[in-house]
Amino acid sequence: MTNPEFPTSFTAARLRRRDLLAGSLMAPLLAAPMSALAQFRVQIAGVGVTQLPIAIVPFRGEAGAPQQESQIIGADLARSGQFRIVAPNGEVMDETTRPDITTWRQRGADSLAAGSVTRLADGRFDVRCRLWDVVRNADLGNQGYVVSQDDLRLAAHKIADYIYEKLTGEKGVFSTRLTYVTRVGNRYTLWVADADGANAQPALLSVESIISPTWSPDGRSLAYVSFESRKPVVYVQDVATSRRRLLANFRGSNSAPAWSPDGRMLAVTLSLAGGSQLYLINASGGQPQRITQSSSIDTEPRFSPDGRQIYFVSDRGGAPQIYRMPAGGGEAQRLTFDGNYNVSPALSPDGRWLAYIARSGDSYRLRVMDLTSSQSTDITDTNDDSSPSFAPNSRLIVYATRQGGGTALMTTTVDGKIRARLTAPPGNIREPAWGPYQR
Repeated sequence: MTNPEFPTSFTAARLRRRDLLAGSLMAPLLAAPMSALAQFRVQIAGVGVTQLPIAIVPFRGEAGAPQQESQIIGADLARSGQFRIVAPNGEVMDETTRPDITTWRQRGADSLAAGSVTRLADGRFDVRCRLWDVVRNADLGNQGYVVSQDDLRLAAHKIADYIYEKLTGEKGVFSTRLTYVTRVGNRYTLWVADADGANAQPALLSVESIISPTWSPDGRSLAYVSFESRKPVVYVQDVATSRRRLLANFRGSNSAPAWSPDGRMLAVTLSLAGGSQLYLINASGGQPQRITQSSSIDTEPRFSPDGRQIYFVSDRGGAPQIYRMPAGGGEAQRLTFDGNYNVSPALSPDGRWLAYIARSGDSYRLRVMDLTSSQSTDITDTNDDSSPSFAPNSRLIVYATRQGGGTALMTTTVDGKIRARLTAPPGNIREPAWGPYQR
């Protein structure tokens, strides 16, 4: 995320419906084609990648449905980096079929998912899936949803979450959401989309820049910076209703909003007193409280997951670097030392990792620091990355980059070994942010 407070020398001209599932969780039931994966361009880099082999059999009846559930589920799991998809080889079965375990063992699958999609008389769809442990020949359970056509993708994402959690012991993130901005000509659009970038819905249209979108901890609101008043001001917008309110429109620049983990406060960058400094402001508005007192540019605040610290970018050492200080203000500790340009800090929800953008020569690359050891590693090989944001399980990072003369919305595992290009509307893509688990 780039900030309007940075002078041109800092930025190098680098500007940057659904609250619940429609339908009910069903009672337990009684008894991915390669084209889908290619759409996401999953790439494996390096060695030592350990993945769980799983087969996703095409769901019975999905060929006549608007969405191909098995393809969406398979692409979700592959993109996570935790799974390798085993081709079903024309196998036909559904959630009621007892699989031939020997056949699937021979194909190298450790687990197997099969299901069905049935259109009901009222136009809704009955989506069912069962998961099998091939190694132990065990039924691991099932999921079922009755949904409208508009929620078929969401049902697939929720099934993928179920499979992910059953097989890894961790919550899946496939039914969470992303936000990002596109620019086409002089038209800017703030989008809210599925975690795979698809099903994008416009949240705001503007002929002026939109930057720095960030999710509230409950996933119900977005804070962002709009230039529609011909200066940067901060708005908070309800995602479900699109109602919004002005949060910060003080003298000078208002930018870089960041929510506190409890959702009660936002940290913002204001030039209220002249230079760009960090302030805290109540989420309902009011007068800001200044928390940095430097003569330098202090910007891009990010709360630690426990809310006790704020990470931010400052040029107080002569060039933009990432610092950390108590959330209420106080002495700052410098964290980045390699290179003379390190910006856009993003904290993993588990507090272990710091992702940021580092300049090396003419390249801007995504880098990850282990906050326990302070060791940093470049995890991409592209030259113009921006705006990293962690998934709520801390396993994946979404970011924007330039590829093949255009821009791309990407995800990567924290070690950089599994990367995937997501779907997105046309335009110059920027400013992605990954939403939290829905509360």
